Amino acid sequence: MKLSAIVLTKNEEKNLPACLKSLGFADEIIVIDNNSTDKTLSIARKYTDKIYSFKGLDFSGMRNLGREKAKHSWLFYLDADELVSTKLAQEIVKTLLNPLFSAYRLDRHNYFFGQKWPTTEKMIRLMKKDMLVGWFGPLHETPRMRGSIGQLTNPLYHYTHQNITAMVVKTNLWSEIEADLRLKSHHPPIIWWRFFRVMLTAFYDSYIKQAGYKLGTVGLIESIYQAFSIFITYAKLWEKQNRKS
Repeated sequence: MKLSAIVLTKNEEKNLPACLKSLGFADEIIVIDNNSTDKTLSIARKYTDKIYSFKGLDFSGMRNLGREKAKHSWLFYLDADELVSTKLAQEIVKTLLNPLFSAYRLDRHNYFFGQKWPTTEKMIRLMKKDMLVGWFGPLHETPRMRGSIGQLTNPLYHYTHQNITAMVVKTNLWSEIEADLRLKSHHPPIIWWRFFRVMLTAFYDSYIKQAGYKLGTVGLIESIYQAFSIFITYAKLWEKQNRKS
C-alpha cells in the first residue's frame, strides 16, 4: 500500500524542516499552506513540488483538500510542529503491508517549552482514503470514518507552545473563530460570572486533571495560559454579542 503524507502549514519555517525530514518513508508529501509569509514555502519546495494554497482558517477544509490532492490509497496527516519518530515510521510501513483496519489511532505526546506534558492525546491520523467520509469542524477538526479503527503502538511527537509570543499570536487568531462559532450557535449572553467559571474550569482541567502541576513552572504557565485563552474567546464573544444587539 502506498502512502500520501499531508502536512498543514502556516508560517512554520522553524518547525517545517524537521517535520518534512521525518516523512522520508512516505511515497508522496503534500503541503497545504495557509498563506504563509515567512520561508515556509521555500523550505517545502526542497521536499516536494506538491504545494497547494488554502485561504481562510478552516482546518477541516485544509485536510479535505489534502485528501483531494493525494494520489495514493492511504493518508497520513501531520501538522508542521509534529515529528514522526523512526519507530513510528517503521510501524506505519509495516502496518500498511497488511492493514487490518480502515484507520489507525495513535498517541500524541505534547511538549510544552521542551517538557513532555503528563497526559497523552489519542488522534486518528492514518487512514484509508476511500474509507474517509471527510473532516468536520473548522478548528477542532475530526475525521469521520467508515469501518473499524485500530491503534498504533509508537507515539507522534508534538512540539507546541515553544514561546509566549507565538502562543499569543495563535490565540488571537483561533479565538476569533471560536467566538464566531459560539455566536452562530446562539450562545447565551455573556455576563460577568461566566468569565470566572470558564477560566477556572480551563485552569483546573490543565493543572489538576491533566497533571500540569507535575511540570512545575512550565505546568503553571501553560495552565494559566489556557485560562487566558478561554478568557479571550469569551471576551470576543461578549463583544460580538453586544455589536449584534
